[in-house]
Amino acid sequence: MRSLSKSVPGMKKRLSLPPQCPDDLDRPQSYPLKLMQHQKEPTLQLVQKINHIIANNSATTLMLQEIARLLGDAFKVDCCCLVTVSTSEASAESIAVNWCSDEYLAMPHPSQLFSTDQLLMDLPVVQCAAEPFTIEDISTIQNSLVVGCQHLPLPIRSVLAIPTRFAGQNNGVISLIKFQPYNWSESEKELLNFVESSCAIAFSQVSQVQLIAAQQQDLQKSEQHQSLIKQLTILSRSNLELNQMLQLAISSTAESLQADRGLLILLKYTDPLFRTQPKKQIPKAKATIVAEWNRNTPSASKSDVAPQSFLISECGLCQRVFTDSGKAVIIDDSTDLQDTLTAVSLFTLDVLPAVLLVPLENQGKVLGFIVLQQATARNWQLPDLNLVEMVCAQMSNAIIQSQTLRQVQTLVDERTAKLQSSLELQAKLHEKTRQYVEQLRELNHLKDEFLSNMSDRLRYPLTNMQMSIKNLRLPGIQPDRQARYMDILEQECTKEINLINDLLTLQKLESKQERPQFETIDLNTRIQALASNLNAKLAAKTLSINLDLPQDSLKIQTELESFNRILQELLTNACTYSEPETVIHVQAFHRVEQLIDQVIIKVTNIGRGISEEEATYIFDRFRRGKGGRWTPGTGLGLALAKSLVQHLNGAIAVESTQIPDSQQSQVCFTLTLQQFSDESEP
Repeated sequence: MRSLSKSVPGMKKRLSLPPQCPDDLDRPQSYPLKLMQHQKEPTLQLVQKINHIIANNSATTLMLQEIARLLGDAFKVDCCCLVTVSTSEASAESIAVNWCSDEYLAMPHPSQLFSTDQLLMDLPVVQCAAEPFTIEDISTIQNSLVVGCQHLPLPIRSVLAIPTRFAGQNNGVISLIKFQPYNWSESEKELLNFVESSCAIAFSQVSQVQLIAAQQQDLQKSEQHQSLIKQLTILSRSNLELNQMLQLAISSTAESLQADRGLLILLKYTDPLFRTQPKKQIPKAKATIVAEWNRNTPSASKSDVAPQSFLISECGLCQRVFTDSGKAVIIDDSTDLQDTLTAVSLFTLDVLPAVLLVPLENQGKVLGFIVLQQATARNWQLPDLNLVEMVCAQMSNAIIQSQTLRQVQTLVDERTAKLQSSLELQAKLHEKTRQYVEQLRELNHLKDEFLSNMSDRLRYPLTNMQMSIKNLRLPGIQPDRQARYMDILEQECTKEINLINDLLTLQKLESKQERPQFETIDLNTRIQALASNLNAKLAAKTLSINLDLPQDSLKIQTELESFNRILQELLTNACTYSEPETVIHVQAFHRVEQLIDQVIIKVTNIGRGISEEEATYIFDRFRRGKGGRWTPGTGLGLALAKSLVQHLNGAIAVESTQIPDSQQSQVCFTLTLQQFSDESEP
């Protein structure tokens, strides 16, 4: 049974003994029987005064102080001690109240004092009153003397004590003390026995008030604990990052239990299979403080500094969790265990000796610890332990959920990345497939168009040839008409041969079966000769040609046949699509581009413009510009020219510019050729 003694106000002054002869110390003295003051203060009046004090004072130690003073004066004793007695573990702690007479407030002879323990061993201080006490009553009186007189350094020589009973149980002790030997009279015993019931009521009220206060304190703690659990439940359901949640949890727990320091430690095992190892084995694990709270600096966050770590093998305090089969480590005062307790320095047991260390567990595996520390020795109560264990259970679930969510999120991210990559690949494949389909559709369209054009180009000359042959077989045909039909046969046959030769040339150029045969030619002379061959066509369409050639004739290394065919096609195309009475301009000049000598030839005419769409396929075979009047031809001229230009490692481009205030455009074909072949020096 735990007891608490409280000193009464005014008892801090030293008490003095009355002057006396040394011979009188051990001889009992007979005082005049003061109990016969019934003429002045009868017994009933004393009881009434006690009841009056009880009725007009709150049930506190001040009420007991008044009763002790009243009893001390009534019995004319040197000291009166009132002590409440706890009847069960759930009851409030004992309260002791002392009163002493004024003549002992000064003490000139401190050597005359001796302790209460010595008194209890050497003197029969407990004297029976009215009727014999039981052994339990005597034990109650002796314990009350120890509680009530432990702060009373006086030579107690004579005691008259009685236990008070309320509801059939002892609830206090009244002790009348004299500092000299004294023989207690029967009337004094009867009077003490008579006031016992009133004092029992006072003791009962004080105990009830104390018990209610303790229960209210326990209720307040319970409400705080419930509020803490509710707060932690809300935290576990929030979207806070794990370290923030752990920091809030340890700060709330430490503050709720009025600890001076709180730590949350997580373990990282080097052996992932430790949970299958035998019990009471110290694991190979690294402990890291992930959250910390200090009463002196409650706003300090563990994220502000580098995390502190240590090995479990270095800390005997943490090892107890594993050697004690996962039980909490409870240390009220580590100073009593300095020889047997080893802990890492970061626990600072010399400053914070009281420790409560509770493991965070999940399915038998210790995830870490919650540590609460106190600067002074503390008797950790069972409700404190139960609360911390509940917090540990919630934090363990939060840690496992966080780890599981992190693993699931990682897996989801990996699967999402793979799915995204697969979707992107499928999109690329779909786009490629779409492009292939478009290309196939375009090729199919070109094939159909090619076959249609080929059939037209082949059928038309053959039809004319067939008609001429039939006419030649007619009887009696005139010689002039016969000559006419023979000319038609020759012309159409030439067209057919040229068409077939052009197709074969294109096929040969696309297959790149032959390399160009370069030779040096005079550019001015070659252009002039090709232009003169068009004089008849130019005159028929009332066109003229203007040659803008260098004064010093340019020499160029090229394949003569290919060069002639390219320039011939460009000049023929310009003559065909030029408006009547316009001028065709041919310009040639030298240019150096990226240290390469180039020859630029531009053929410009005025006629119908070429749209951007037409410019994309104008160099394709059998493709001709849309709209405008129909012009004869095979549709292979520009396609053949482009293939020949690429055969000579050159480039060709077309540009159409609208003439202001006119429906006509200026169309310019630009031919770019290397002046010298790659195999020769200029």
